[in-house]
Order: sequence, then structure tokens, then C-alpha cells
Amino acid sequence: MPHLPRVGLLARRIMNETRIVLRNVGKINPRSIDDYVGFGGYSILKKAIEMGPDAIIDIIKRSGLRGRGGAGFPTGLKWEFTKNAASDVKYIVCNADEGEPGTNKDRIIVENDPNSVFEGMAIAGVAVGAEMGYIYLRVEYPGADLILRAALAEARAAGYLGQNIMNTGVNFDIEVVLGAGAYVCGEETALLNSMEGKRGEPRFKPPFPGVSGYHGKPTVINNGETFANITYIIDYGPEDFARIGTESSPGTKLFTLCGNVERRGVYEFPMGITLRELIYDVGGGIPRGRQLKAVQTGGSSGTFVTPDKLDMHMDMNLAAAHGATMGSGAVLVIDDRHSIPELALNITEFFVGESCGKCTPCREGAMRLYQLIQKFMSGEASLADIDTVKELSTTMGLASLCGLGQTVSTAILTTIDSFRDEYLAHTYSGSRDGRRTTTNA
Repeated sequence: MPHLPRVGLLARRIMNETRIVLRNVGKINPRSIDDYVGFGGYSILKKAIEMGPDAIIDIIKRSGLRGRGGAGFPTGLKWEFTKNAASDVKYIVCNADEGEPGTNKDRIIVENDPNSVFEGMAIAGVAVGAEMGYIYLRVEYPGADLILRAALAEARAAGYLGQNIMNTGVNFDIEVVLGAGAYVCGEETALLNSMEGKRGEPRFKPPFPGVSGYHGKPTVINNGETFANITYIIDYGPEDFARIGTESSPGTKLFTLCGNVERRGVYEFPMGITLRELIYDVGGGIPRGRQLKAVQTGGSSGTFVTPDKLDMHMDMNLAAAHGATMGSGAVLVIDDRHSIPELALNITEFFVGESCGKCTPCREGAMRLYQLIQKFMSGEASLADIDTVKELSTTMGLASLCGLGQTVSTAILTTIDSFRDEYLAHTYSGSRDGRRTTTNA
């Protein structure tokens, strides 16, 4: 029987999903190569091999596909950089580390349709001239690890991976590499260091991985969700894909809906869906008649959005125009029981533990932020501490080496900008009653 997760099944009764990445979920057994092939699997890889590298990259560029890991860099352009890099060896890496709290979309993909990722990686290998790929998976996903390794063995035995795949003369194989569960290894250069057996900490850029990546060789690094889109684009054409979603962010997105919402889960909808639709039409609204207080978009390092922005479109550019981030697609719904400064404290505590310690702004800044917000929670902070938190957050965003230190400031600054009154209520000049009303009830 297929492994069936809770992936948007309840939402269909209210709002129909547009399934591209999840098109096979619930229809195939992820452990059966015959099931995948029966739904057209690996026929697109053969088609891509016949098309050749230039045609593949042209199609991906025209589709407008952007990376689904959070940064949103144009996928076709990334592949073109690596294709044009002079080297005898090149690599394809799937970043399935997924260390962002509140996000588990890649786990859903690799546990339920692993061959869609394999086929997308193989097409990328054909496009850039790589014969080896790696899936970097977090160690906390043991179930996914077992499924991936079993599926890889089946795909090799059937001739879809390895040497001379499908008798085309093309070689491409994939291995699974387990990370140690460090959040920072979601950053691509820290991931590469981890794969090479080094400390999981970011490298200085340039050079970028497309020129000097795994063991110094040109390397394409894309998210699992990104690779799972590739076969659809090659099969149906770039124009069809570009018609889905928005002009600046074509296609669909997997959203992880979590927190104080009736129907939590991973759902696939076209880019441009609004927060209101996600929370109320898909998620069924706030449980037990509570009121919506805030939404954090983009994971723990993402922005806090107030209820007046519920009609914001979840598109990489349009969200940014509202001062928000879409990131990996995590949507944390927060009801009126919760203290925003307390949530900020939880976020900074997480990043204190996850900082690799390589750069001073992140290593020292995260701890100092945590100490400052602790002062608010104990009622010992002054008004000046609000300005100190803002100044320190801004400095971290500007001076930190990688996204970990740069984006923790995003979350903290948006809590202060949108919920300054709660911080004021936690100062020693604020109302003690007011302080108590902002804590969990």
C-alpha cells in the first residue's frame, strides 16, 4: 500500500489543489518502480536526453521556475552557469536538509514520490554534464532515508540510474548523504562542507557552487521541491507551467500550514494564493473561536504578518512588496492566546543553538538578542532596550556571513514593528497587568 501522509486531503472539500509536485502522491507506492513507470515515469528523462543540454536549459529558463528552497533564484540560470563552467567533473546536489521549523514539504515528496526527485536530478545532470548526484538528507528523517535507498536500488536495477541508463549511453547515479541535523547546513556552502566531512559552516562567496562546489567542482544545488517540478515542465512545456501562478513566480508552491489552524498539513496551490485563502478556505480557520493575532510566513526566520495583510498574495515578489517573506512556504498561524515577545524569545533561543559560530555577528549577536528579549519577559527591560534590539538585529542582518544570522533579524524586527505595544507592556515602565495579558492563557 502507498504511504499516505496527511497532504491536503481534507482541503479538497473546500478548495481544490493544483497538484504538480504532489501529482503522484496517493496514487503510487513509493517503493515500487513499476508504479512510477506506469504513470509515465522516466519517459521524460529519455525525452530530455534526446533533446540535449541546450534545449533542456532553454525550456527551464522559459518556464520561469525559481528555486523552492527559499531564495527563489531562477533555476534555468543556475543550471546554465554550471553547464558553462569548464571542468572534467560536475555534480548535482538535492538539498533535502529541511531544517526550517514548521516545514516538512520535502519529507512528503521524498517519502511518497522519490523517483520524481531522481528523474529531475538526472535531467539536471544531462543539462549540465554531471554524472553523479547526491541527496543531502537530515538525519532526523530515518523513514525517508530507508525509502530513498530502497527506491534508488530499484531504479538502478531497472536501468534508470547508473551506467548507460535506458541504453542511451548516458551515465548518472545518485547517493544519499546524511547530515547531522544542523540548521545552518541548509545553506548551500555549509551543506557542501558537511558533505566533504568538514565542519558545517558557510564558505565565503564568491566563488559560488556553480563554479566551485563539491570538492571544488561545478555543482548545481537545488531543493527537492524544485527537482520534482522538472518532469512536468519538460513534459507539458514551459508555457503551460508559466500560465500557473503569477508572472514573477510561475508554478505551484507547497505550503506547510501549521500552528493555530483547524486543518494543518502540506498543501499545493498556485503561487499567488492569499494568506486568507490558505488560513480560512484551506485550513478551516482558527480553532475554538479564537481570534487571529499574527501569521509568520517563511519559517522561524520569516516575517510576522498582522491580520490586516491577509489578502497578501503568496508570491516571492508580491510578499516582499508587503515587507514579508515566503521562504520555504511555512505558514505559522498564531491566535490571540500567545505573546509575541515570548515567540521572539523562542526563535532566538533556537538560533543561538543553531549558529555555527564562524562569524561574530551571528555567534555573539544571537546570544545577546536572546538575553535582551529575556529581559522583556521578566519585566526588567527599559524603553532603550527596544532600540538596542532593533539596532542589533539590523547589524546582524547586514554583517552576518550567511542566511542564519541575516534572517533571524527579519523575524525579530517584524515583531517589534508590528507589535511594539507588547514589548512596551513588558518594560518596567509598562503595565504589569498588561504584561500578564500578553502571556499564554
